[in-house]
Amino acid sequence: MEKPQILLFDLDGTLLRNDKTLSEYTLKILSRCKDCGCLIGISTSRSEQNCLGFLREIKPDILITSGGALVRVNDRMICSSTFSVMETNDFIETARQICGRDCEITVDTIDAHYWNYKTDPKEQDKSWGDSIYTDFAGFQCEALKICVEIPQPGLAQKLREHFSALDSQHFSDGSWYKFTKSGITKERAILAVCEACHADTADIIAFGDDHADIGMLEICGTGVAMGNAVQEVKDIADAITLSNEEDGAAVYLERLLTLFK
Repeated sequence: MEKPQILLFDLDGTLLRNDKTLSEYTLKILSRCKDCGCLIGISTSRSEQNCLGFLREIKPDILITSGGALVRVNDRMICSSTFSVMETNDFIETARQICGRDCEITVDTIDAHYWNYKTDPKEQDKSWGDSIYTDFAGFQCEALKICVEIPQPGLAQKLREHFSALDSQHFSDGSWYKFTKSGITKERAILAVCEACHADTADIIAFGDDHADIGMLEICGTGVAMGNAVQEVKDIADAITLSNEEDGAAVYLERLLTLFK
């Protein structure tokens, strides 16, 4: 079997266990893949600064963050797509009008992650502890990605319809919705990575578990669904491995390591 040039992983529900850690076994297998010459990539909806907290031991070659709005290869930014300050504030105000003045909102910028949280995120999930609290009054940052907690799907659809030039996605594990500029997706980011790395999508093995990973798994040469993936991801995957709690990505790769030429 030909060795893949790039290994690409979603984080939550995929490479990370439920407690947001990387097992020693997964770290060992990723190190062996690197030694074989594979590039290690992360493709996540988390902000860059947030996800880096999990990755100090990996040192990924490729970072696709904020759902594809920011892309780096070997620490070099190759593309970013932001809402202007005016667009960001317009979206936040419209979200509050449609979804309620007290709706929770997060904003990724190139440098930080902002949140008008009601409960300290360290009490909810320590992995979000780097969030900066703001009430978004006079917010003066360009947003890579905006997320809104919307318990009622009908309101989410109403917000989508208000803005025609948006790409949106519902996270399956709650009532949060992601919004980026139109056409900004993980798969578009992957094409930019391939151009920068002189690679082909056929030479990528990608791992994912949620709706936002479907395009990524479809565009790559081999798309692997986690055992805990939503059914829609499993339906389009080329292979299904064990769950994230069982280090499914590492198990899949260890089997392949003996086959790489």
